Amino acid sequence: MAGPPLEGLAAALAHEHPALAVAPLCPLPDTGLAHWHVRLGRTGWLARIPKQSQMGWPAAQNLAYQSACFRRAQPSGHTPGWFATLAPRDGLPRGALVVEAVEGRPARLPQDLPAIVDALAALHALPLPGVRAPLLAPVDPVQAMVDEVLAQSVHRHEAALDRFVLADLEARLSRLAGLARAIPTPCPHRLIAFDAHPGNFLVRADGRAILVDLEKARYGAAPLDLAHATLYTSTTWDVSSRAVLSPDDVARACQRWLERAGLQAEAMRPWIVPLREAMWLWSLTWCALWRVRSTARPDTGANADWSASNSDPALIEHVRERVDHYLAPETVRRVGREIDALGERLA
Repeated sequence: MAGPPLEGLAAALAHEHPALAVAPLCPLPDTGLAHWHVRLGRTGWLARIPKQSQMGWPAAQNLAYQSACFRRAQPSGHTPGWFATLAPRDGLPRGALVVEAVEGRPARLPQDLPAIVDALAALHALPLPGVRAPLLAPVDPVQAMVDEVLAQSVHRHEAALDRFVLADLEARLSRLAGLARAIPTPCPHRLIAFDAHPGNFLVRADGRAILVDLEKARYGAAPLDLAHATLYTSTTWDVSSRAVLSPDDVARACQRWLERAGLQAEAMRPWIVPLREAMWLWSLTWCALWRVRSTARPDTGANADWSASNSDPALIEHVRERVDHYLAPETVRRVGREIDALGERLA
């Protein structure tokens, strides 16, 4: 496994930000499939170095998108500050972002769930800009989510799924295909993170939750973030924040979010449960994708490269264990029951 390209990072800093170049480079533990993270000494800044583009984009486009994500979200007060973008160069082929090194601890559930909900509500309450590019901003955010899940689901037949799981997934995908037309009230556009699982939050000493991973942000359907923050497949993903929420925990989180998300929150209410299932299906189809594509050899020329060789073996073992667990029949049945239970409580 290759580690972060420290020499390339040092050269880029020396060329573009000499004041930071004197800081010692301190790699953090490898905990994500998409980035390495390197503290720049005690400067208060952190380099996020892409291993790949999860969106499948070339390096420069990927960096421009991520930079826009951080800058658009910053006014919420619940995301790291953005400092600079280091362009791709020799030794640093995918470039890097320099962002605030947030001081905080991993989220603890369920006690930190209100803080996470407040952070998401602050993000979702931001006014929409006149120009939304380069961030994704589909005309119909629900249909865009449906299309993304269905496209990702092509790996399900190669992923050695249990017969029950495959049949259940087929039935839910068929129902998902008509989701955009199932509810008369359109789901409003808001700035969303699209990767709001609890492991992506740090909690500061004052109790404020900070969402530290923003590379997938877009203008879309805000209930997707609420789902991703509270689904079983999200709350049990990260070792440092792993917990199982009760249906009552989730129902209280949904109500708190509706009270704090500002204008148009009530228009999002009928979408909470349907988009929760959509987000779960996104997670399941991603698990199938990873199970198939993680066995491929690394491809340095690919924009999206899920090869297990790109990350620390301990991280890959963790991801493999979680993927196997989430694709197991008993887990699929469990999450299906929990979604039904939430629907009853919110009704």
